[in-house]
Amino acid sequence: MNQQRIALIVLALLPPCTTSRAQEVKTDIPYVENGHERHVLDVYTPEEDAEQSLPVVFWIHGGGWQTGDKSDVALKPKVLTDRGFLFVSTNYRLLPDVDMETLMNDVAQAIGWVHRNIAEYGGDPKRIVVGGHSAGAQIAALLCTDTRYLGAQGVPFDALKGCIPVDGDTYDIPKIIMTAEFRQALYGGEMFTFGHRQKFGNDPNKHVDFSAVTHVAKNRGIPPFLILYFSGNPETRAQALCLEAALKDAEIPVTTYGKGDSNHSRLNDDLGEPEDPVTQEMFNFLNRYVIR
Repeated sequence: MNQQRIALIVLALLPPCTTSRAQEVKTDIPYVENGHERHVLDVYTPEEDAEQSLPVVFWIHGGGWQTGDKSDVALKPKVLTDRGFLFVSTNYRLLPDVDMETLMNDVAQAIGWVHRNIAEYGGDPKRIVVGGHSAGAQIAALLCTDTRYLGAQGVPFDALKGCIPVDGDTYDIPKIIMTAEFRQALYGGEMFTFGHRQKFGNDPNKHVDFSAVTHVAKNRGIPPFLILYFSGNPETRAQALCLEAALKDAEIPVTTYGKGDSNHSRLNDDLGEPEDPVTQEMFNFLNRYVIR
């Protein structure tokens, strides 16, 4: 094989340089003064746009509210900073070390820090998109519908330009509890000792209050939603459609997209893949509601 042919093959294997930007990341930034070791977040910035006022995507990791880390972001920081966004990924304290309300308030505090400080990193505090996967999807949906959490941090809802929950199964918690426990009873399985009933406080009123669908209403400033889900999972599909119906009833813009050729983890990890239709839905959503 001659040298020219080798050079052409090498060039073909290289990523295209015309669509890629230099990226910087600042890790483990505290969002609570003298806080817990998990009160930290990472900020990803496109290097050459550091002085601009760029929209921000704030991401909440999954893990059943018990595990997970802010580093679980796969391709998202790179593809979004390439498109002129700042990307923020946060940690938060986990069950069972804290209760669910404390956990929610941790994430709300992280968003509060972003709203107060992100301009120093080149971000626009008035253009924030909140997203998350799995447990993070529930947190994102709740914080974007229940005004109390962000209100306590001084974050107005008009700073939220979108919400992107990915494959959550707990937008209506009483329904998922009934579904899971009925299945166990029907097929003779043991009841959960730390399932959704226990995680969300083992109190029917708390189950309702931690459900995003409870708080959806007109004229509350709730941002547009892009609800992504794996259509092969009947529970996340049903929950996505339940949240979609509540948002539509309240006349809040909502796009819902289910992908069949995937699974719970891949749906999240593939966000950013060039040929991924879910990625295209995300870009379309951001172009429509965030980029001006």
